Amino acid sequence: METIDLEGRKGLVVGIANEHSLAWSAARHFRNAGAELALTYLNDKARPHVEPLAREVNAGLLLPCGVTVPGQLEAVFEAIRQRWGRLDFLLHAVAWARKEELHGRLTDCSAEGFAESMVISCHSLIRMAQLAEPLMDRGGSLMTLSYVGAEKIVDHYNVMGPVNAALVLASDYTTAITGEVLYVDAGFHVAGMVFH
Repeated sequence: METIDLEGRKGLVVGIANEHSLAWSAARHFRNAGAELALTYLNDKARPHVEPLAREVNAGLLLPCGVTVPGQLEAVFEAIRQRWGRLDFLLHAVAWARKEELHGRLTDCSAEGFAESMVISCHSLIRMAQLAEPLMDRGGSLMTLSYVGAEKIVDHYNVMGPVNAALVLASDYTTAITGEVLYVDAGFHVAGMVFH
């Protein structure tokens, strides 16, 4: 049983890789609460894993979204603008690091690997907030997933610790768009829960 009512709300979920993704679990809950959803998939290799999930939640849109692919993120928000004209909430569930940056010591992390992790895992939220703002002129929510490794040392989290801490702080700063920050258990960091 869902404890929130999202009937009539339009939401975007970015970062579903397969049926084991936290983003997929969230998408199911959003849909069960009445939301209409747009989902994304990383690339052609990921599409067959996400397509059946999109059908399961009757997603209004299923779009490619590699956050480092020029123009793809902009195309997602343009498709939402054309389809719905607005966006009520967005879940950012994007995180990535090279294997060698996760398994080595943080002090051995390369500048390139660190920067790449920051662009994909953190700066993508900032870009999404920028693109979502015109579609959330009546208020809305920006959400991202966090992990305890952003707050304290966790074995084998390495480069993702400081990257995730930056993501949490970036989500705080995005509240200038949508309002106050709410911290919710289970690793969700909710920025700007402002529904009218």
